[in-house]
Amino acid sequence: MTSGTLPGLWERIDRAERGLCLRANRTCNRRIGRSCFTVVSRLGDGVFWYALMAAIALANKPAGPATALRMVCAGLCATGLYKVLKRHCVRERPYVAHHGILCGTAPLDRYSFPSGHTLHAVNFTLLACAFEPWLAVVLAPFALLVAASRVVLGLHYPSDVAAGALLGAAIAGVSMLLWPI
Repeated sequence: MTSGTLPGLWERIDRAERGLCLRANRTCNRRIGRSCFTVVSRLGDGVFWYALMAAIALANKPAGPATALRMVCAGLCATGLYKVLKRHCVRERPYVAHHGILCGTAPLDRYSFPSGHTLHAVNFTLLACAFEPWLAVVLAPFALLVAASRVVLGLHYPSDVAAGALLGAAIAGVSMLLWPI
């Protein structure tokens, strides 16, 4: 696929997903909805995950520090990958591309594909749950809320979120294969 083809492909996919984005984004019309999803999104910027890594490192378990270090390394790989993809895929965010979609909170960068928040949420959730399975009770719902927040706030299309989730799962899986703890 040439770089000239990619913008045309994004336009077709964007049009197909526009209705879903508009419906999800209606939550931003209510102050409480926008506030809740903004808080979830901001926690997903890193604060929640950094605190989780620190807690795992300090946990009274021998594998805690190694697990936290694995999460840091996987997070750095994830950040590098999504930055390269955003730079090359150049997909405008829904609130930029479609009239009627509100920007619920300021984005961290310009482009939409893939969702870095979702990528990290899935990656860190899987790695943390491999360390301590009971964490899934808290982390799985939080990761789902982070993913939903990206569409609700007008920052991502559902396919951005799906791609982020798949990439996050892949990075976590490779990390666990290459660095068993």
